[in-house]
Amino acid sequence: MRVPGRVVLTEAALASLLALVAHEVPGVVGMAPAGLKDQVGRILGRQEAGEGVVVRPDPQSPGRYQVDLYVVLAYGTRVPALAEALGERLAYAARHLGGVELSQVRVHVVGVRCG
Repeated sequence: MRVPGRVVLTEAALASLLALVAHEVPGVVGMAPAGLKDQVGRILGRQEAGEGVVVRPDPQSPGRYQVDLYVVLAYGTRVPALAEALGERLAYAARHLGGVELSQVRVHVVGVRCG
């Protein structure tokens, strides 16, 4: 039996989903704080699942979203290949798991870790 209704995915929930997907990509060591809010939360000992991901509606494409991803990579990772893999995985997850389309994924590499 189907119950009529509507499912709404918030930008925060989409950010959390995309952060979890990003962690699965080989070469991604972790996420970096995307802004002041994330930095203050980290100082206070709070870390949210969506840390390092900023999701905004695309003003040129209604119904689609732009994503900025702030990542820390493992030393020796090929950045162009990783950025392409992240873009593909995030677009797939947003479409199939979240039911939304991404118009743009920007990957910001903010650090590199050894070992």
